[in-house]
Amino acid sequence: MTAALAEHPPVPSFKSILRSGAPRFAREAFGPVAAFYLGWKLGNLATGIALATALAVALEIYEHRQGRRGTLALISGAFVVIQGIVGLIADSAVVYLAQPVIVSAIWGIACFVSVAVGRPLMGAFADAWYAFPPEVRATQTYRRIFGVESIVWGVYFLVRSGIRMLVLWTSSIGLFVVVQMATGVPFMIALILWSISYSVRGFERAVSGETSPEAAPSATR
Repeated sequence: MTAALAEHPPVPSFKSILRSGAPRFAREAFGPVAAFYLGWKLGNLATGIALATALAVALEIYEHRQGRRGTLALISGAFVVIQGIVGLIADSAVVYLAQPVIVSAIWGIACFVSVAVGRPLMGAFADAWYAFPPEVRATQTYRRIFGVESIVWGVYFLVRSGIRMLVLWTSSIGLFVVVQMATGVPFMIALILWSISYSVRGFERAVSGETSPEAAPSATR
């Protein structure tokens, strides 16, 4: 059994992680985009930007008040503010909506780079679902599990960005939003469910001693 993992409480179940993390991820991932589209349709571009920015900032404040790290909310809030400023200056819905598409591609590249440098990006996002102790984050098991997940998510981010950018520049805003939701919600839910299941199984094997010697925690050496 790997010592660093065995010293901590049992690995949480698939259901417990999903129940505690899913609502937070959903509101932070899709809330600002939905708020923008609602404001844009009911008012104008500035109204949409204002609503999206306000919601992102509110989510960040809420996470901090709940005593969570708020890393994901902070990134989301900062990006929406920048996105709003650029959109207002350009006075273009296309420019505003193109920004997250480009950033999604950057996230895809970042996923691959993070694996190459030994600090898988999906490990940081996993903290929004479950608080891993520092000694667990230092293990090879942790890097291996979230390294695989980072590669899978990186491919998804890049493919999704390519599809969305093509639709954005060749079709209407309305169709873009439809495509954004279609390539977002269903696929992200599937990937989230797979990621949780994959990580739970991986850590359960590590705790039970089924992992190979190469997966032993570096923190115990």
